[in-house]
Amino acid sequence: MSFSIAGKTAIVTGAANGIGLAVARHFADHGANVMFADMDEQRLVDEVGENKEDGNIRYFAGDLREKLTIANLLSATIDAFDTVDILVNGCRQVIRSDALDPDDKSVETMLDQNLMTALRLSQYVARRMIKQAEGTENRKQAGAIVNLSSIASRRSHPDLMAYSVSTAALDQMTRAMAVALAPNLIRVNAVAFGSVMSSSLKNVLKDNQEFRETIEDNTPLGRIAGPGELADAVQYLASEGSGFMTGQIITVDGGRTLVDPVAAPAH
Repeated sequence: MSFSIAGKTAIVTGAANGIGLAVARHFADHGANVMFADMDEQRLVDEVGENKEDGNIRYFAGDLREKLTIANLLSATIDAFDTVDILVNGCRQVIRSDALDPDDKSVETMLDQNLMTALRLSQYVARRMIKQAEGTENRKQAGAIVNLSSIASRRSHPDLMAYSVSTAALDQMTRAMAVALAPNLIRVNAVAFGSVMSSSLKNVLKDNQEFRETIEDNTPLGRIAGPGELADAVQYLASEGSGFMTGQIITVDGGRTLVDPVAAPAH
């Protein structure tokens, strides 16, 4: 079974920074056509350069909380590469919650950003994957969707209640969509990460060496992983090498969820 993604077309969201950027670059380096998608157009230009009509990289800037933006992203990908075979839902946001404030809107905000964008884009892309597969024979896979989740879905911290709720919802959406799309030969899986240098964690650690040490001390492998270390796991789930896997949440956290939780946010 092949782990290759060469020649496949992938949309990677949240691709201007951190883990999303690392995954998108990894895919491009391994021969996939990649649409880097993010809200931050300037950051996309800085990372991948101006859009060109040759090569295997394009970018798309827009707010994926808007349905029209999602439709335009899919159209831009088809215009550039003709097909879409892989979707990596990597756009995510982390904000603090006040669990005792009835006017706190963080749960609604996180569900809209971290769950609904992934759900809507998955629906649009899945419909395209189904259309592409019509008339083909003996196909084992019409497409693959990979959601980037977090160990926060299984751990609680009062300041990150909304983020935890949204990632738990994303995990359950992964399972539900896997069952719904299985008859169409589209697989849906997720990678839940922790102790990985995401862009949000990087910002938190800028002036907080003590927090870095807390994370490292409570990670059995004793370190914080680089964002690129998730990319191989994502590639595995996107490739035909995982062709009989769907609805699964793979944990990549250096063993952190195997030990007793500490009073620190799960990143």
